[in-house]
Amino acid sequence: MSNNNIQIFDTTLRDGEQVPGCKLNTDQKVVIAEQLDALGVDVIEAGFPVSSPGDFKSVEAISKIVKNATVCGLTRSVENDIKVAAEALKYAVKPRIHTGIGTSESHIVHKFKSTQEEILERAFAAVKYAKSFVEDVEFYAEDAGRTDNEYLAKVCEVAIKAGATVLNIPDTTGYCLPSEYGAKIKYLKENVKGIEKAILSCHCHNDLGLATANSIEGVINGARQIECTINGIGERAGNTALEEVVMVLKQHPYLKLDTNINTSMLYGMSQLVSDSMGIYTQPNKAIVGANAFAHSSGIHQDGVIKNRETYEIIDPKDVGVTDSAIVLTARSGRAALAYRAKKVGYELTKLQLDDVYANFLNFADRKKEINDNDIHQIIETSKVYEQIISA
Repeated sequence: MSNNNIQIFDTTLRDGEQVPGCKLNTDQKVVIAEQLDALGVDVIEAGFPVSSPGDFKSVEAISKIVKNATVCGLTRSVENDIKVAAEALKYAVKPRIHTGIGTSESHIVHKFKSTQEEILERAFAAVKYAKSFVEDVEFYAEDAGRTDNEYLAKVCEVAIKAGATVLNIPDTTGYCLPSEYGAKIKYLKENVKGIEKAILSCHCHNDLGLATANSIEGVINGARQIECTINGIGERAGNTALEEVVMVLKQHPYLKLDTNINTSMLYGMSQLVSDSMGIYTQPNKAIVGANAFAHSSGIHQDGVIKNRETYEIIDPKDVGVTDSAIVLTARSGRAALAYRAKKVGYELTKLQLDDVYANFLNFADRKKEINDNDIHQIIETSKVYEQIISA
């Protein structure tokens, strides 16, 4: 792997499915996994095999059909979890066990009623046991975002000694500021003995709306894997959105960081996950929202019609959207009306447009949005209609 290549670890089928009411059956998961594989993700976290017979079945089924990506199963630092995950992954071309334990003071004291030394021992044992089944073992230090950096470095060293190939540094509660998370990754990169043997991975949650920013700061500071979900779905306020981090890296080539994602599939992938899970994607969602390439302000519409790049930093086609949308409202100007009228068959002169526009404003004040049928009606009830059709 190139040092400038960022691996995309998709956890839509595991962390993403933890959204209440969004349970998928095995057939639905297989369809999504096939599309994720085609999309070009490097790792598909297919589920948490020990959690239920259904999850075991899904991980096993996905392991059988995925041709290119690594297939990953989540576990706790419990031997039975790890053994069950290995069984579910036995058909995978490239299997990975993802095991770990909480490392923050809060988790150690309140969740595990344990000590830092005992957590180090459990981390080593879990990775060592997972390594007896598969070569590729990822270790997660849950709540790493609130873990003291010096202790976190010790945990990482122990995991590497046990054979971990990837170190997941989760901001589990979405608490970190981007500068803090980037500094944490940098600290580990510079202070963990044997760090060259493992890949650092970002797993950020969106509780404060910073998941994408934190993940980008992570890779700028040395991480080489981002864990994310389609549409940013996930526990509580969600996870890092795959489509966002991929397009941030693509649109900022000076970062010299690349992914293997076929970005033209992003919009279709978003729709598939949204439809399968029954989750409404907010219209203003970056990259894949219904309004991501829609313009209703007259000033913006005029600029986009003249040159798309005046108000769009991404070509819609790059993410699988057919074209920019010029939405006609009372805020729209003459340029937008002329553009949309031409789309439905009317080539208006400047004088004709002036008359039609006055009629348009009367319609637009009564309706939130003007559609193609309305345009016909507006023109047909204008004073210059006869001129227009006789031209």
